[in-house]
Amino acid sequence: MPELPEVEVVRAGLERAVSGATITAVEVFDQRSLKRHSPAAGAFVDLLEGRRMLSAVRRGKFLWFPLGSAARSDSRQALVTHLGMSGQVLLRTPGVEEDGLLRIRLHIENPAHGEFWVNFVDQRIFGSMAVDSLVDTPDGRAAGLGSDLAAVPSQVAHIARDPLDPAFDDAAFFAALARKNTGIKRALLDQSLVSGIGNIYADESLWAARIHYAQPASSLSKAKARLLLAEVRLVLDKALAEGGTSFDAQYVNVNGASGYFSHSLNAYGQQGKPCPRCGRPIVRESFMNRGSHFCPHCQRLR
Repeated sequence: MPELPEVEVVRAGLERAVSGATITAVEVFDQRSLKRHSPAAGAFVDLLEGRRMLSAVRRGKFLWFPLGSAARSDSRQALVTHLGMSGQVLLRTPGVEEDGLLRIRLHIENPAHGEFWVNFVDQRIFGSMAVDSLVDTPDGRAAGLGSDLAAVPSQVAHIARDPLDPAFDDAAFFAALARKNTGIKRALLDQSLVSGIGNIYADESLWAARIHYAQPASSLSKAKARLLLAEVRLVLDKALAEGGTSFDAQYVNVNGASGYFSHSLNAYGQQGKPCPRCGRPIVRESFMNRGSHFCPHCQRLR
């Protein structure tokens, strides 16, 4: 599943084209991609056609586009996009045929850059698009990266801020960890505690901080917790700089290009290979229907 860096690469790639653009037409090729859209809000197509996309915003793994009218810039609705396991949002020149499984297409007209297609492609159909209402953020801060608007889609309101968000509360995060008796990796994957971190970046951050994935979160010292958060941010920033992690053609940016952070992985997917730090083999153990990758020598369970 795409994690924070992959979704941020998509957001940044869309930002210039969609900000201020008008949605002139919407084509829905598969209704299953509207599973998170509530019919009570109105018909998906009718709610979008003629509206302006004010910006491209992200919190954790969620991406949304606040909507305004053609004449006004205020917004209380947004187009929410979740990539699921295999979703892609691709920016195309009109007329270009899509090779992948096209589910939804937005025709947009940007006053400065002209006409584009925004194609939502999704092989497994775990992703979705939906028009959702915006609710005020409890702290009055901007809801996510890409906009100063202090309003978040109701479908995203339960998701915690991510570690790269300027409004992320470090002290509150450390206090929450101190109350968690679950393993630290399970805590990092809890999107209500901290968002955007999935299996890949949890393994990489824990390796960097020399912490065993099953170490109880509450047992971490304040210094160790601070080190872990710092390593999380370093890993996410490095992945962003390298375009995210692509293991196959499903993880691409808006132009269809793959990221190359997979070449920088120290632990995730490296089982059997020598630890870059001590030379002993990296191990994979089953964890929550997936796997945890770590160095048993460098990351001992204390």
